[in-house]
Amino acid sequence: MKPIRYERRKYTTGNTPIERLDRLSKALGGPTISIKRDDLLGLTAGGNKTRKLEYLVADAIKQGADTLITCGAVQSNHCRLTLSAAVREGLACQLVLSEPETGYNPLASGNHLLFHLLGAEKIKVIPSDGDMLAAMEELAQALKQDGRKAYLIPVGGSNEVGSLGYMACAEEIEQQAWETGTPYDYVVTATGSGGTQAGLIAGFMARQSSTKVIGINVSRDRASQEAKVLELVRGTAEVVGLEGEILPSAVQCEDQYVGPGYALPTDEMIEAVQLLARTEGILLDPVYTGKAMAGLIGMIREGRFAKEDHVLFLHTGGSPALYTAPHLFLPAKN
Repeated sequence: MKPIRYERRKYTTGNTPIERLDRLSKALGGPTISIKRDDLLGLTAGGNKTRKLEYLVADAIKQGADTLITCGAVQSNHCRLTLSAAVREGLACQLVLSEPETGYNPLASGNHLLFHLLGAEKIKVIPSDGDMLAAMEELAQALKQDGRKAYLIPVGGSNEVGSLGYMACAEEIEQQAWETGTPYDYVVTATGSGGTQAGLIAGFMARQSSTKVIGINVSRDRASQEAKVLELVRGTAEVVGLEGEILPSAVQCEDQYVGPGYALPTDEMIEAVQLLARTEGILLDPVYTGKAMAGLIGMIREGRFAKEDHVLFLHTGGSPALYTAPHLFLPAKN
């Protein structure tokens, strides 16, 4: 298959910084931990989906779309950033949201507030077990009847096009590692829809890097998540013409930190959010990065890393979700 060339929009000026977390590393007794600040990416409030959207939105514009349609949870970072990219490009944006088990609150704060502030053209809420793709296609058909053209973006922007954003990020990390003389043995990231982890794996493979990528599941069991990510790694590799067999061993996902389910809090997550805030002054979120950091902390305590290892934690953003769950972090009343 001949590699496909995809165009790219740019929503961030320069590389996101990598910072040493010396106080956190000391508190945990090693290894050396650094953090890649993708929470500082461009678009509203930042986050990893910005990298994916640079390729997805460029593809939408190339296809002549005037409206972006995507889907996610009521507090979806991806929906917030897709809407923000649409605003930046002068496109309309419609969202399909999955109703939480606690019910839909039209006055919810966090990302949901930002959907309205940024001016989503339409928000369609469906049951938690509803078919999001079918709901998006229904919105697209209605637009077509009005003479408009929609571009559908899957949950998390996680397809072969979106994963190109994290292939580019892997190259960025390698460049920063070379500039500082600090090669990273491991990159630890939250893994949900899979595009971030898949893109990183494909990107490091393309550069023949020895850096290993560990995904900390925010939903699903290990086997299901690893199969999902592996399929996306292989699809992305095919799109860019990356040769060679990609073995299942290339994908590592840890499912011990999911807890009772997606977006449901755990004690380990709460500890991780508080620990990073109090040692480094950096905010995580309760859904993705909090559980990912809990996974990193747990693996360090289990002795999974050598003292001399250099571990890079990818901060994928999501801090607006903090403000939807103050009860998790405020002291209990006496």
